Amino acid sequence: MLPLIVLVAAFVLFLFMGLVGVAWFHPWTHALRAALACMMLLTASAHWGKRRRDLVAMVPSRIPAPGAMVTITGLLEIAGAIGLIYEPTHRAAGFALAIFFVAMFPANVRAATQRLTIGGRAVLGVVPRGAIQVLFIAVALLCAM
Repeated sequence: MLPLIVLVAAFVLFLFMGLVGVAWFHPWTHALRAALACMMLLTASAHWGKRRRDLVAMVPSRIPAPGAMVTITGLLEIAGAIGLIYEPTHRAAGFALAIFFVAMFPANVRAATQRLTIGGRAVLGVVPRGAIQVLFIAVALLCAM
């Protein structure tokens, strides 16, 4: 839920910054790209912190080397955030993140069905997590505009 809150709050903040004259944030798509980048950096930070063990537990059992997978996905999240901000790569980054969110959905389903926790808090159920994942996919595709 925290990533969704960060995405929405950052988007509102960056839209406001655009309205008050910060030129880069003036097109709403730039504000959205920056907000998604903030969210991706937040989620990436969990890959090496206290929540790492929780993320490793989310990796479906058919995936080898879950610890390495968590590290790789964290690096991909950082790359996605950078790619969204760098003008020549923002389209590719948006499309790549949409694919990334689809690929991560099985881990979200596992977390929900196994009643796992992240940072000591129970994860949302499959339906709310799925709805949020669809929103993230839509935002990533909008960022590819």
